[in-house]
Amino acid sequence: MKKKLITIVLGVMLCMSILGGCGQTETKQNDTVTSNSGDQNNGTTEEKELVGTIDEIKDFMFVITDNDDTPYSFTFDKKPKGLENISNGDTVIVKYTGTISEVDPFDGEVISVEKKK
Repeated sequence: MKKKLITIVLGVMLCMSILGGCGQTETKQNDTVTSNSGDQNNGTTEEKELVGTIDEIKDFMFVITDNDDTPYSFTFDKKPKGLENISNGDTVIVKYTGTISEVDPFDGEVISVEKKK
């Protein structure tokens, strides 16, 4: 009886190890190398402008609503040039690089914020 039980247990363990080994997949590493020279203005980033009204200013971001009532939030690490002279309700021109979207986070850099005359 003991030999039969040991044989069954060993058989089950053998089957599990075979099935477990078949379930593993090999992950291939991507050999692509990405180069970042640190030069952000090498022609790949285009400076863009957005005209709108400042809705909200915080220490790390501000929100602008354009003429179509679409809000865009701009985040920054270092305060952009001209933001210290702006207050809520001002109509401004924001110069930036990257992409903006009303649903996705801002991916780029704010160059300057100027009050529209």
